[in-house]
Amino acid sequence: MNPTGTGLQRPVTRRNFIVWYLAGLLTALVVALVLPIVIFIYPPAGKSKPEDLKVTLSKPLDQLGESEAVNFQAPPSSGFVMKNGGGDNYPGKITFAGYAIKVGGAIQVLSSTCSHLGCSVSYEAAQHIFACPCHGSRFHANGTVAHGPATAPLSDLTWSKGPDSSTINIRGLSLPGVG
Repeated sequence: MNPTGTGLQRPVTRRNFIVWYLAGLLTALVVALVLPIVIFIYPPAGKSKPEDLKVTLSKPLDQLGESEAVNFQAPPSSGFVMKNGGGDNYPGKITFAGYAIKVGGAIQVLSSTCSHLGCSVSYEAAQHIFACPCHGSRFHANGTVAHGPATAPLSDLTWSKGPDSSTINIRGLSLPGVG
């Protein structure tokens, strides 16, 4: 122990000072380069939490005939969360429009996003088919593939009936700044 009580065992030389300075500078450089990469790979959790979005339909559910569909859009600054999927769609992906359709006496709510490359499909009521204008995929009224290049069906949306037959609640996210 040092009898003067300063706590230093040996004096700081120029060589020690330069070594410690360069080690600190190298450490700061490595942190500045690696930290953005780590944040990119493991992003912080978003602040948007899933919620039920109220959607008003242009035609009440109880007035839909067999294979009749009604189109709807997501409310401004929000999107619907896909329940399942395949191809370009996957569970949790966001879509901004969908269809409520009566198939086999039951109501089914589908995303309007094509499972091939994500274009918006339209419903051709005369043929009871969803058609993708981009690459020609066609889907049956229940969302299954009728003709490729799509290999996966349209995604379902998680939904529940609203207070009346022209309102449904669809699982979605608030997306501030979108739409």
